[in-house]
Amino acid sequence: MNFIKTEIEGVVLIEPKLFRDSRGFFFESYRKDEFSANGIENSFVQDNQSLSFYGTVRGLHCQKKGCEQAKLVRVLQGEILDVVVDIRKGSPTFGKYLTFDMSDRNGYQLFIPGGLLHGFSVLSDTAMCLYKVDNFYCKEAEHSVCPIDSDLGIDWKIPKDKMIISDKDRLGDGFKNVVDNRF
Repeated sequence: MNFIKTEIEGVVLIEPKLFRDSRGFFFESYRKDEFSANGIENSFVQDNQSLSFYGTVRGLHCQKKGCEQAKLVRVLQGEILDVVVDIRKGSPTFGKYLTFDMSDRNGYQLFIPGGLLHGFSVLSDTAMCLYKVDNFYCKEAEHSVCPIDSDLGIDWKIPKDKMIISDKDRLGDGFKNVVDNRF
């Protein structure tokens, strides 16, 4: 595995070593020793899986202070644009976002430390995503920021008239509220 550090502290793109042949491919998706050697010591406690259709935009979500969740995200089927936004108080990259093209073909995984907003858009007909988290979900600590907030200006690579966004996400806070409160 190749662990690639990004501009946002703690966010790591993980490229697998794919072994391909006429049957398809094989790769190790998780090895505790390799993750530890690359500074990822988290103990994952829950796996979450989603199936989404083209145009779906999920996010932007996080768990508030005290209930943060680090995530290890990968795509089992299809293709997504994964988005991470730094909202950690005092971070030099506060308000910066990064995007990653992830698919079942490239096998990339993304490690996202707690305290960041996370979301993705589905670029293929369907996409199945799996992500490990290091803390249990806490409804009272749930927070959403509208993924199409103009202050963020994220290009989700989906035409606006084709976007499928839940009411909860569409009605999420504006990024201005995050800036003002820096929770």
